[in-house]
Amino acid sequence: MTQEKVVRANETASVSGSTVFVRVDTSPENSGKRWLRRIVLSLLLVSIILNLWFILDPLSYSPPGIPEQHFSGDSGAKDRIAIINFEGTISPPFTERWLKQIKRATEDETIKGVVMVIDSPGGFVADSHQLLRKIQELSKAKPVYVAMKRIAASGGYYISMGIGEQGRIFAEPTTWTGSIGVIIPRYNATELVQKIGVKSEPLVTGPLKDTLNPFRDMTEQETKVWGAIIQDAFDRFVSVIDAGRSQLDDAAIRKLATGQIYTANQALENHLVDEIGYTEDAVAALAKQLQLTSYDAFEYRSTPGLVDALIGSKVSAADAVADQILQASVPRAMYYASWNPWVPQH
Repeated sequence: MTQEKVVRANETASVSGSTVFVRVDTSPENSGKRWLRRIVLSLLLVSIILNLWFILDPLSYSPPGIPEQHFSGDSGAKDRIAIINFEGTISPPFTERWLKQIKRATEDETIKGVVMVIDSPGGFVADSHQLLRKIQELSKAKPVYVAMKRIAASGGYYISMGIGEQGRIFAEPTTWTGSIGVIIPRYNATELVQKIGVKSEPLVTGPLKDTLNPFRDMTEQETKVWGAIIQDAFDRFVSVIDAGRSQLDDAAIRKLATGQIYTANQALENHLVDEIGYTEDAVAALAKQLQLTSYDAFEYRSTPGLVDALIGSKVSAADAVADQILQASVPRAMYYASWNPWVPQH
């Protein structure tokens, strides 16, 4: 008597008879499932091992360092000068990136001095002040110079004051700087909404909750409230310059603080900068002050991420206008050298 029984993987079967034929089901579907289970189990095992490793020996892990690129001098020299590039609008997430670089330069004992290369039209008041504080701490630990490039205005000038009176500011011959002042961007679309028949009636708990609403005129109370806010930020800006530029007093600063952009020569004449020169000149001058005969000047580099790609991408005109109208209702005090801070600067 002959019997035939189909047996799948991981199954058992009992048969009786003198002759037994066993046929194992090895269909592609079942084979694929087995491989999938093996892969999942392998990944799980690796995850468990890594977690145990970090728990049992936490000091074995160190976060990835900030990439460095040689700029000038003797590559590999013991004494080093760090270059931090502040490029684009001062706003998240770039603020966090610069704060990490400042922290690294402050703590690295091989770094004897720092050059801040600024190419920024400014940015948010809060972010500019965050950077200022950390730059002030850095300048107490080691000398810091500034090298201004295409534009170092408003918040870009504000953060340069963190180097203190002992630092020096270099501006390229074509640099634009200054624009000392505060701006809160706002659009007034009241005539537009009247023409298309739109009426704004937000439900609020107080008269100032929908402040800066672009679909209505500002009230006298709102004008007074926001005037006090930007005056506070402006007075802080003036005091920061007063503390950072010994050649200027409060009255002289306020005379210059019209929001005007100054050329490099005008800035030099008005004591807003110290010298006309390039990044190489700032590095050489700092090395001379530090009395370094051999040094390695390097730049901190940042690998562009998803946010950089998104901000740098092209936006259609219609999308840009819509975004600006929506952003107009968001209160944002800025040290920014323009009426339109929503144009991507990175």
